Amino acid sequence: MAKGQETRQRMVRTAAELFPRQGYHATGLNQLLSEARAPKGSLYFHFPGGKEQVAVEAIGMSGVNLLADLRDALDEAADPAEGIVRVVELLAARLAASGYLDGCPVASVALDAAGSSEAIRVACTEAYDGWLGVIEAALRRWGVPAARSGVLATVLLSAVEGALLLARVRRDTRPLHAVADELEPLVSSAVPA
Repeated sequence: MAKGQETRQRMVRTAAELFPRQGYHATGLNQLLSEARAPKGSLYFHFPGGKEQVAVEAIGMSGVNLLADLRDALDEAADPAEGIVRVVELLAARLAASGYLDGCPVASVALDAAGSSEAIRVACTEAYDGWLGVIEAALRRWGVPAARSGVLATVLLSAVEGALLLARVRRDTRPLHAVADELEPLVSSAVPA
């Protein structure tokens, strides 16, 4: 990879770490450049759209990374109950390992900037839609009818997303496990006997 591409990728990776932890508005360009070890002039060279463009690309990268991990966790599960447990264990382990700094890679930016930036809103929507799609596909594979799988995927993602936020704030993964315990019977009951 060329030096310029390495710098660009470092900036996106750094933004993908900083924005979810600090929020979009609280993360300054100087901090981003410093932590990415990038020269000052490189931001607008690589990202003519400035901070907003960096955020969009960071959200896209984070969304795709979590999508792959969700797909792996769900593909390894034999049924919906095991799928929920695997996803919650994945998220809880990441959250605890980060010292409760790394919750959802999109939520902070969505809350902070999606209302004022159409490009960021669209990037967040695409990430969430990807995750919903993977969850819905897993539900259908397990036998949940198509008419129910989309709504159920939305309920699952919303509940886990809320539990992830609560777990981050409390610095305790128990909210994630509590949500998994309550969702398991709901999802299992959606699979026809």
